Amino acid sequence: MFVRLVKLWIIISTLASVGGWALSAMGALNKWGYVCYLLTAVVIIVAFLRFEKYPRSPRWSPVADLKKLKRRLHRFLPASFAVLAALVFVSGILHAPNDHTAMSYRLPRVLEWLSRGQWFWIHTRNYRMNDRACGIEWLSAPLLLLTKSDRALFLLNFIPFLLLPGLIFAVWTRLGVRPRVAWNWMWLVPTGYCFLMQAGGVANDAFPTVYALAMVDFALVAGGQLSGVSGRTYDARLPARASSNLMFSLLAAALLVGAKASNAPLGLPWAIVFFPVLPKLYRALYATRDTQHAPRFTFHISAWLLVMLLALAVSFIPTALLNIHYLHDWSGLSVEHSGMNMKNPLAGILGNAVLLFTNNFVPTFFPLAGWWNQHALSHFPGGLVRLMDANFEGGYNILGEMPTEDWAGLGFGVSVLVVVSVVAGLCYRNSSRASTLSSNPAIQQSNLWCRAVLIAPWIALLAYCMKTGMVTPARLITPYYPLLLPALLIGAAQSRVVRHRWWQVAAGLVLVLALAALIVTPPRPLWPWKPILSRVIAAHPNQTQLLRAQKVYDVYAHRSDPLAGMRQWFPEGLKVIGFMGTDDDLDISLWKPYGSRRRVERFLFDDPPEKIREMGIQYGVVSGLELDVNKSTIQDWLQKSGAELLDTTNATMTVSQGPEPWYFVRFKE
Repeated sequence: MFVRLVKLWIIISTLASVGGWALSAMGALNKWGYVCYLLTAVVIIVAFLRFEKYPRSPRWSPVADLKKLKRRLHRFLPASFAVLAALVFVSGILHAPNDHTAMSYRLPRVLEWLSRGQWFWIHTRNYRMNDRACGIEWLSAPLLLLTKSDRALFLLNFIPFLLLPGLIFAVWTRLGVRPRVAWNWMWLVPTGYCFLMQAGGVANDAFPTVYALAMVDFALVAGGQLSGVSGRTYDARLPARASSNLMFSLLAAALLVGAKASNAPLGLPWAIVFFPVLPKLYRALYATRDTQHAPRFTFHISAWLLVMLLALAVSFIPTALLNIHYLHDWSGLSVEHSGMNMKNPLAGILGNAVLLFTNNFVPTFFPLAGWWNQHALSHFPGGLVRLMDANFEGGYNILGEMPTEDWAGLGFGVSVLVVVSVVAGLCYRNSSRASTLSSNPAIQQSNLWCRAVLIAPWIALLAYCMKTGMVTPARLITPYYPLLLPALLIGAAQSRVVRHRWWQVAAGLVLVLALAALIVTPPRPLWPWKPILSRVIAAHPNQTQLLRAQKVYDVYAHRSDPLAGMRQWFPEGLKVIGFMGTDDDLDISLWKPYGSRRRVERFLFDDPPEKIREMGIQYGVVSGLELDVNKSTIQDWLQKSGAELLDTTNATMTVSQGPEPWYFVRFKE
């Protein structure tokens, strides 16, 4: 059933992406278009559940499964993961989405498409609304449209989070990690802060991890099936099963890149396990074409052609083609910030190595973050700082006081435990002479090939580091982590490590840190921060750390609707509201309540009044920060645009920027 759940999630993801592009092409990205499409999708899913019977499994027994679950939850690690998952779910229910990148471009771009009934190139200075991959957006679109709410969107991260332990165990054991080791780590890796913090929110870094693991797992399973040795006698139906698994592997790989282009280097480990199996599959299908249980050969080839077309549709290819059309650059890097496209590979390797280390090994609670952000670079080698200043985005050295989904990587607890486990394994290695390579039939090939599979994710990470100078790389490489760790935790010595009492205590401390971070994280706190902080500040009014904590929690509490107060000024029945802001300003408040038939039209500082009126804009919201960026005042802009000022307010989008003025204006006829 677990394998079917993973396949079902891949099918849902594929149908969502294909449906988004197909309905856009027909101009039917609306309620009735989705209803018709979803009805078709339900038929396909039911057909899959009815006819996907290889390998056959015993009849499902809910009572037996509940008993098995109860026995499993009596063990410390599974029970701890269950508690954390339950708290993540509660946090997602209690708190509206407030991830900044989601609020600034991912949700607004979906709302823009839905308002027009199709994907279109948006007139905005926020380039991310146009040139970025659309994976989670196409999953979000039907939920936003049919529920008229963003409160269920966290499920797009939560469901993949629940699938991580099983997939980690499957992939790691097939790559040679001992089952005891994989079983312990399968519960710990998902408690890495990048997974745990994003599981209850709407960020898009962690959810593709399921695709990364599935693409490798299904390819390895197919290889084992075609080898004909899996503890069973050879079955002529195995080629059909292997073909199905390879199809899912291809779709998962395409979905991985379709979610974020920065995941593309992970195509290397996938290629190593996928492409060598294809010739074997073809020969096996062709050789069994006349047997009783073999699939029709021609039908199977046709199915592969269809799956390859679906893979192209759900990958980054459609976005790349649109980028070529509008930007003459498939990647979109020509309009990105300086540092997004690394010009100096050596600087990328050195700089990202420093950032990955500091981001992952910073203490879970770091009260010295303010000092670090102001003074740390003065203690770094001058040559390294100059190299990073010239090649990385600004603010690359910034760390937070506690983990949040905006920047956290694998995190302090899991990272330190990995290092400790590797060192302990090296100490035990002399007394553990067993081979570090796998005897699993799925990868029973040459030692060179086995090592290549383990090393390939590290080469992929190196390629990522050479190409990008983005801030928070520890967050951006989230799908890499489960594929990087097997090379460090392989070998018989690790089985001894996880048996030791000190390791089990250390694992418990990792879970305690994860629990504490989950409870106090500002985006979705699970403690009554407002009354407690108010009382503590009243008793200690001069404590700057307490005042900053209150400010951070307050900004996150209002980030899901930062301009809510401006809606009271909107005339009744307003259908179009203009918006002029920076590429980081949030217009999400202007779309609410969802389903109100009001649409947001973006206009730029340099747009002439005639063009603004042609967009149907009579009323608009203007960012004071955008005016400052263009070295203008509201009075100068009003005179230039022929608008009049109706009201003014202050709103805070980010803690670092603080309160900024916002203006409500009307354009004269």
